Amino acid sequence: MSTLARSRRPLTPCYSCRLTDMDLMRRAINKAKQGIIAGQSPFGACIARSGEVVSCEHNVVWLTTDITAHAEIHAIREACRKLGAIDLSGCVIYSTCEPCPMCFSACHWARISKIVYGASIQDAQASGFHELAIDNSHMKELGASPIEIAGDFLRAEAVALFQFFDEQPNKRTY
Repeated sequence: MSTLARSRRPLTPCYSCRLTDMDLMRRAINKAKQGIIAGQSPFGACIARSGEVVSCEHNVVWLTTDITAHAEIHAIREACRKLGAIDLSGCVIYSTCEPCPMCFSACHWARISKIVYGASIQDAQASGFHELAIDNSHMKELGASPIEIAGDFLRAEAVALFQFFDEQPNKRTY
């Protein structure tokens, strides 16, 4: 049984605290875990500005029957709504998995300053997801994007989400 399976109590979010990178990534991991328990897929994303949470969401593809409802897209939509703007300059997105090309592009268009991710696209593929194997550094280079990228952050905890997901009897990939 995975570490995540043993601990089913979700963390209580603190939306007014200045949090560390580890705190923020763990918010995304916890949100992904909540999504898995709710029958969604193992992806979570947290957007912060100056160490304060702006939005924290999990993937809702199956809930909404919207293939574009990835955690990053859902978090960007919510952050834009909360801030009343489409420019998320100065924000950092913490994603449990390396963003797919669609999500990377959305981060670029929203002017998110930095992407911090845990697991890789290859980890998602190994769990059965139909991912395009185009990593963020390649997208950044091809598009001359100014986004900073930090990968493999809390990687073991992020990869554990896939193990927890794989243990679910009714898991669904796309």
